[in-house]
Amino acid sequence: MEIKNNKKAIKAWAMFDWANSAYNLVITSTIFPAYYTAITTTKEHGDKVLFFGKSFVNTALSNYALAVAYLVIAFLTPILTSIADYRGNKKTYMQFFTWLGALACCGLYFFKLDTLEIGVICFAIAAIGYCGGAVFYNSYLPEIATVDQQDAVSAKGFTYGYIGSVLLQIICFVFVLSPKTFGIVDATFPARLSFLLVGLWWIGFAQIPFKVLPKGSPNFNKINQQKVHNGFEELKNVWAKVQNMPLLKRFLPAFFFYSMGVQTIMLVAANFGEKELHLGTSALISIILIIQLVAIGGATLMSKMSEKYGNTPVLMAVVLLWIGVCVFAYFITTATEFYGLAVIVGLVMGGIQSLSRSTYSKFLPENIPDTASFFSFYDVTEKVAIVAGLFGFGFIEELTGNMRNSILFLTILFVIGFVLLFSLRSGEKNLSNNAEFYSLKNPEN
Repeated sequence: MEIKNNKKAIKAWAMFDWANSAYNLVITSTIFPAYYTAITTTKEHGDKVLFFGKSFVNTALSNYALAVAYLVIAFLTPILTSIADYRGNKKTYMQFFTWLGALACCGLYFFKLDTLEIGVICFAIAAIGYCGGAVFYNSYLPEIATVDQQDAVSAKGFTYGYIGSVLLQIICFVFVLSPKTFGIVDATFPARLSFLLVGLWWIGFAQIPFKVLPKGSPNFNKINQQKVHNGFEELKNVWAKVQNMPLLKRFLPAFFFYSMGVQTIMLVAANFGEKELHLGTSALISIILIIQLVAIGGATLMSKMSEKYGNTPVLMAVVLLWIGVCVFAYFITTATEFYGLAVIVGLVMGGIQSLSRSTYSKFLPENIPDTASFFSFYDVTEKVAIVAGLFGFGFIEELTGNMRNSILFLTILFVIGFVLLFSLRSGEKNLSNNAEFYSLKNPEN
């Protein structure tokens, strides 16, 4: 079938977001952080834990574990996407990482304080599975949608993701808040059951895109055959091509810095609410649900705004909002304030992710065969940003003993990102009436 702008293919593609976003909500944002902080905070040792004999602040340890996971995926995906482009089998890698992540989530069912090492390792492996599948998933966007449809299709994926993850979160929410209704006496069981359900949900709904999406477009030739096992050579080739794409060249540094802030906030927000504000699991889940529900509208709103004002101006406005979020978060002291902040975060969270992905896709030449390599470059940029953000956030917390000081670090990252977006906007204006602008979509001219 013709895959571009095909409704069945787009819906199947979006269902992958429906499947894997349950991990992002339950494991990254709500139940796992609250459960992890609760079981690793003890009267004897406070917030300190021993991990293979070395002492860590509990929240810093989880940040470091995620950072290592993202570092691993940043190293692996260039190699795997190079092979995927060459062989045309990127769906196979989507399947592998999906099974890896889903099974790791199932493994978290056995996570208790006396199995801390196993739990943290499963937590990291689940992140590797989630991120590994996402890069191949993202690389389908220019294959399933024409340039004029990519903002809307990207937003559709995020919208499906938010709806699917909220549905599973509500199911888990019932077990967590009312365990006695189901005869549950083990206080750890509802959370651990939630982790198991995430794994089953993830791998179950992922079968829909696996059935419909094509394997991938093979891009083999003699040159690629020599380089296929060197994914970093592919990244170097992509970077060389980026040098001749003036807008993409300016977009990527901006994306790196504001992604450092966005992704770190998304990964540490639950720990902040639990540790600094002592919100508790039920309040934390309610807040994250608010974020998810508002984010459904946020992704669609940003797509509509980009149609009217353009991608870069909207991104600049959203980054300004993120700066405000950081400043407000530094001074926040009550649950009510956190609820208010959650609404703003939800509005801009999905929007900036969706718009960033579609902006990058728009800046790529049309009908290129090596989309997986280009999105590998995008993914590596994002993952390295996350590694830097998480290590920086965790290190500042351990150094100063206060998680709020880490927020100041994130504020600086957003300011740098805004300045670089302003430079991108200036570049767009300069190129709008220049033949070089059109070469972006026809680089051979």
